[in-house]
Amino acid sequence: MKKLLLVLLVVLCLPVLAHAEDYVVGEGDTLSVHVWGEDELKSTVIVRPDGKMSMPGIDDIMAAGKTVPELKKEVTVQLSKLVKSPIVSISLLKSVNSRVFVVGGGVQPQVYDMPQRTTLLHVLASVGSLDAADLTKAYVYREGKKVMSDFSGLFSKGEFDKDIQLEPGDMIFLPVKYERNVFVIGAVNQPKAIFFHEGFTVLDALLQAGSFSKYADEDEVLIIRKDGDKKITIPVKTKDLIKKGDLSQNVLLQAGDYIVASESFF
Repeated sequence: MKKLLLVLLVVLCLPVLAHAEDYVVGEGDTLSVHVWGEDELKSTVIVRPDGKMSMPGIDDIMAAGKTVPELKKEVTVQLSKLVKSPIVSISLLKSVNSRVFVVGGGVQPQVYDMPQRTTLLHVLASVGSLDAADLTKAYVYREGKKVMSDFSGLFSKGEFDKDIQLEPGDMIFLPVKYERNVFVIGAVNQPKAIFFHEGFTVLDALLQAGSFSKYADEDEVLIIRKDGDKKITIPVKTKDLIKKGDLSQNVLLQAGDYIVASESFF
């Protein structure tokens, strides 16, 4: 009984970042290995790029692809050749494989590290503004299929029962909300979608797109606007706006507008 209590104390005092029983060890993970009563076998190991790890008494053992309990069982078997009835404890100190990936035009792409069990809502709350993201068309992609679609109820309406547990390797796709953006294309330095707000002008959009490229024809800028089933084309003389201060050319934009900067042939 005393021996069991000592083992439990060791386990509880280990500085773990995560201890999900179903966590699969991967290359680069850092593990703490303790063998009760055998201080010389205590070690902190990093799983190598080949998926193997080494520790006192064991030259190589395949760690990647195993859960922590499976790896503990394998280490116990190997150490049994050196120690009678070894009591082994393995803890995950640092994980480099518990990551999810946030992609799509609605947010800045990023990698989210999961030091502990993490839900979709936790990630959505930490990626920054979602004003430009179309939550109704967003989804979580896992192992070749969508496991959840449409985040609007979860994030915007408080339907927390729709929250899901994320798994390492999940892809969170947040597409751009097209009806809330303007688009600058053509002969500019940084063609892009820009989140629309009231009072946004053609000059604002061009400046956010890095202004004109060296091939641009500054008198051949068009705003293409959809009005129902019709397309309206609005020419803008940006040279007059920029060099002469003609503010009549600084057209107020609407969500969904395309600003097209043409190239000069001369």
